[in-house]
Amino acid sequence: MTVLVPILGDQLSHALASLQGCAKNDTIVLMMEVAEEATHVRHHKAKIALIFSAMRHFAAELRADGWQVDYIGLDDPENSNSFTGEVIRAAQRHAPRLIRVVEPGDWRVEQAMLDWQTFTPCPVEILPDSRFLCSRDEFAGWAAGRKELRMEFFYREMRRRTGLLMDGKDPVGGKWNYDAENRSGPPPGLKGPPLPSFAPDGITAEVIDLVEAHFADHFGALDRFNWPVTAGEAELAASAFLAERLPTFGQWQDAMVRGQDFLFHAVLSPAINLGLLDPIDLCRRAEAEYRAGRAPLAAVEGFIRQLIGWREYIRGVYWLEMPGLAEDNFLEANRPLPDFYWTGQTDMACLADCVRTTRDNAYAHHIQRLMVLGNFALLAGIKPQEVADWFLVVYADAFDWVELPNVAGMALFADGGRLASKPYAASGAYIDRMSTYCGSCRYKVKLKTGPDACPFNSLYWHFLDRNAAKLSRNMRLANPYATWRRMDESKRAEYLASAEAFLQQLQPADAGWSRQHQEERSPC
Repeated sequence: MTVLVPILGDQLSHALASLQGCAKNDTIVLMMEVAEEATHVRHHKAKIALIFSAMRHFAAELRADGWQVDYIGLDDPENSNSFTGEVIRAAQRHAPRLIRVVEPGDWRVEQAMLDWQTFTPCPVEILPDSRFLCSRDEFAGWAAGRKELRMEFFYREMRRRTGLLMDGKDPVGGKWNYDAENRSGPPPGLKGPPLPSFAPDGITAEVIDLVEAHFADHFGALDRFNWPVTAGEAELAASAFLAERLPTFGQWQDAMVRGQDFLFHAVLSPAINLGLLDPIDLCRRAEAEYRAGRAPLAAVEGFIRQLIGWREYIRGVYWLEMPGLAEDNFLEANRPLPDFYWTGQTDMACLADCVRTTRDNAYAHHIQRLMVLGNFALLAGIKPQEVADWFLVVYADAFDWVELPNVAGMALFADGGRLASKPYAASGAYIDRMSTYCGSCRYKVKLKTGPDACPFNSLYWHFLDRNAAKLSRNMRLANPYATWRRMDESKRAEYLASAEAFLQQLQPADAGWSRQHQEERSPC
């Protein structure tokens, strides 16, 4: 009797805990392409193609390394199209003495995984995901007794644990965080170096055809597919970032330039989240660039903070707050998602460009996501569950554990401030300062109200006004609320009327864009 090791599509690491200590001649690795996961939400075509191609390449690597791999393709006529169904079938085929699996990144999948024991005669062992620095139990211990979960304090603990950018017990340079130095708006003509090119090989080309055949009506394009699908390709992408973009990553990481989809960003998150890159190794290599004088401290610290700070923290929050987080709606936002999130057909230049790069690349960088797409959804009062579904659908790096806390907690304040100390709400002035969008926009960012004014301006005050009962005592919003109260009553009325006029003309997206059956929005 053998050991059955199911490996999910975001667990593509040779160091995966479930493989450690297993004998290759006594282990069957099970990998599954299942329609249930591709359509749980109607994922971006490029995201499905990336995951399936990476899975097929990883299976080939495992076989070359001497592992026995039972690979179930999407077109397999016996495919049950669910993880549970395929594990049951594999248990019948192989009669294992043990099923050994690593915990998933999705609460819904874990609930299914916990039921496997009822369907199979052999024990099911679910192992912690050792690819993360902080385990779920360790994070719960850190969070215990805290009324607020602030990333900054968690991040400092991770710095101390890893020794990254530390001089003994003190942070290098005397400060833990150099974020204030990483907020420059774009100068004229700002361009980043091109990303490495990864032309689809035979496996990827086959997968692209498969996706076009089975998921033709899903959002997104495949004609610009350029994601690394193996650890080797991901390493080339990482090396290019460290050499070419890391030195200027920090200064321009918040900048937005129309038509410049990547600038100096790493664009490594899909490979990291799939398991093709080790985030701690990336951090140590980035630190080495600073120590060697090839990259400034602010850039390196900002990059490391995203990986051992924000990434680890967000995962911890997800598992701590689920399943309730999926239904949180502290601000009682209930407006449907506008249709332009899918079509890009809006006169707001910033939103149109962010939707375009999302459609073309299954990617937009973090400020585009938070301060344009997320900020609009927050100000307009879009239902958090619809926004979260959209983010989960459209981005190649979006898995439930990383997407949901970022959207519900960070972007939409749906958790009531458990994650973020204030809503990330901003008027058009912020977007004007940090981007090139406003100069080519039909709307005028300097106008505050009226049909030609930037909608962000009136929506900002509309947001504060309608949520005053819940937000006015937030100390970080004291100044905006004081400004609002000082305004002449007629001016306040003008802002509110302008915002209402804009909101009334928003066209909701058709039902079924995110999920074929909207009633499926339960976290379980």
